[in-house]
Amino acid sequence: MEIYPLRYNPPMEMGPALTGEALVRLRRAHGQLAGVIKMIEDGGDCTAVLTQLAAVSRALDRAGFKLVASGMRHCQAARNRGEQPPMSEDELEKLFLSLA
Repeated sequence: MEIYPLRYNPPMEMGPALTGEALVRLRRAHGQLAGVIKMIEDGGDCTAVLTQLAAVSRALDRAGFKLVASGMRHCQAARNRGEQPPMSEDELEKLFLSLA
C-alpha cells in the first residue's frame, strides 16, 4: 500500500486530447534530429548543423509549451466542472518555468 501526502492528486493522464499537437511537433523534431545526426556523421557543414540543431531545440521547446498549455486548459476545465484538477496552478507554473 502506497502512502501519499494529503494533497496528492493522481498523475494527469497524457492522452491524445492533451498531446495531439505536441506529439506532432515531437515527431517532426525527431526527424530533424535524425537529420542533424546524419549531417554530423557525414562531416556536414558546421553552420548548417548548428542551424538545424537550433531548429530542433526550438521544436522541442514549443512541444513542451504546448503540453503545459494543454495541461492548463485541462485543469481549468476540471475546475469549471467543480472537480479537483489533477495539478495545482503552482505545479503547472513550476513546469512552465522549467521550460523557460
